[in-house]
Amino acid sequence: MALALSLGRRGQGNCWPNPAVGCVIVKDGRIIGRGWTKPGGRPHAEPVALAQAGEAARGATAYVTLEPCSHHGETPPCCQALIDAGVARVVAAIGDSDPRVSGQGFDMLRMAGIEVTTGVLADQAARDHAGFFLKTEQGRPLVTLKLASSFDGRIATGSGQSKWITGPEARRAVHAMRARHDAVMVGAGTARADDPSLTVRDLGVEHQPVRVVVSRHLDLPLMSQLARTAKEVPVWLCHGPGADVERIRAWEGLGATLLPCAVHGVQLDPNDILQQLGAAGLTRVFCEGGSALAASLLAFDLVDELIGFTAGIGIGAEGLPSIGALGISRLEEAPRFQLSETRPLGKDILHRWTRALK
Repeated sequence: MALALSLGRRGQGNCWPNPAVGCVIVKDGRIIGRGWTKPGGRPHAEPVALAQAGEAARGATAYVTLEPCSHHGETPPCCQALIDAGVARVVAAIGDSDPRVSGQGFDMLRMAGIEVTTGVLADQAARDHAGFFLKTEQGRPLVTLKLASSFDGRIATGSGQSKWITGPEARRAVHAMRARHDAVMVGAGTARADDPSLTVRDLGVEHQPVRVVVSRHLDLPLMSQLARTAKEVPVWLCHGPGADVERIRAWEGLGATLLPCAVHGVQLDPNDILQQLGAAGLTRVFCEGGSALAASLLAFDLVDELIGFTAGIGIGAEGLPSIGALGISRLEEAPRFQLSETRPLGKDILHRWTRALK
């Protein structure tokens, strides 16, 4: 199952809206088939592994990281593929919360005489599939908030200079993290100040994440890197109902996808932003700031994972804080996360924090 989980992670970031599932076929103590969900979500992990195993799959055990699907979609159900292949046993890490599958996949296998075991490495599987579960159950993707800051929590100097606070090792790690998410998201301020490309570079990765910019008024430069490459790598713009019609048409003409979102107070409603992204199929979003967007997501309890890169540099109080105002007067009101990883990365420190699974 550990191998199946590691295989499944290979699909993270490029198989949405489907879950990134891994499958291993074992017979007589030997691995005879391996597979994971392919780009675009098809084929699924099970038929890939079964095709590799061939006739040897008869009487074998299939280890899968998620309950096999039992419904007909664009492809036949994986349960039927396992039954037709003649496997004797299916070991699944966790059940599927999708109502079209939940429990029905296991029932279908058992009715066909296949032994079913569940709950193997379930905690790891729950984390790996958290984005898919959130989209299914709450309609929103998982959100990873990444902050690269100075020792005193600043992401830019008072004059706005931010390149580069962290070193090349940290920046390379960020590219690897982008590759494992469906989308990279920034606020309008970051898009204007940094003119980022938000692509995965120098890793030999073929696919690129969707690039999402949150901009209530669509006051974004039309000659930016994002604008110039919108027809090559997807750009989605979350905007408010009062955005200028001419700007909407201009961005559509450049190839961008426009997502109108509700307003909460003076800013776009982060709940509605994520609902719109979930409805569009995204399961995992990597947010890279800026400070206002980070604060908004934290204030609405929408951050599932925090990743920090801290550099040994002090910028001072005049610098731009990594997180904007949260309006917190009591420590009990502050969002808290559990430390899951910390390690040096070049001259910087990587620390990863996660919310407890509910």
